[in-house]
Amino acid sequence: MGLRGTGLVLQCYLVLAAAMYFDLGEQEEKCIIEEVPDDMLVTGYFLLEPWDLKTFRDTPHLGVTVTVRDPNHEVVMSKRYGKFSKFTFTTHMSGQHYLCFQTNSTRFSVFAGERLKLHLDVQMGQHSIDRSPDRTKDNLKVLEASLSHLTDQMLYITRQQDYQREREESFRQMSEDTNSSVLWWAVVQTSILLSVGFWQMKRLRDFFISKKLV
Repeated sequence: MGLRGTGLVLQCYLVLAAAMYFDLGEQEEKCIIEEVPDDMLVTGYFLLEPWDLKTFRDTPHLGVTVTVRDPNHEVVMSKRYGKFSKFTFTTHMSGQHYLCFQTNSTRFSVFAGERLKLHLDVQMGQHSIDRSPDRTKDNLKVLEASLSHLTDQMLYITRQQDYQREREESFRQMSEDTNSSVLWWAVVQTSILLSVGFWQMKRLRDFFISKKLV
């Protein structure tokens, strides 16, 4: 692995330091669900373990297929990547988006336990803060990048609030419809019970009259 590849691996480690991870088996696909507002750029960083350089050199074919589906389960993107990379997509509707990952390797005998660990970090918004500001000599550019990041975060928060308000309104309407249905069902049940009670009383009265008991 060259100097550039080593640098990319280190950068991925910095990005994914606090990210989630999960195991992937042979030809196994696993999905996570992200609640994302519409018209939002989503960026995902991932890498595979184990980080044995010899193993990586011996398995150049190893990679991950990333498939993204929208709330209607339509494919937004599907692309094959290497052992460490990033993917981006823009949402066209609000709701739950499904991020699915599948390995393309069947040579897991070189890995201990025959499992791979996929580290994943998903970020929302257009920009991200430069994680190595010491390399930038122009403080104005650093400030501009920070302001852009804050602006994107504010936009993301605003869209999240709008999306949550839409969900709240939808749930409120659903609750009102459910309560209305329950109320009408209670009225129907009460009417049926009263009708059956009156019918039984009438039959009992007619029985007593026919037997000349009253």
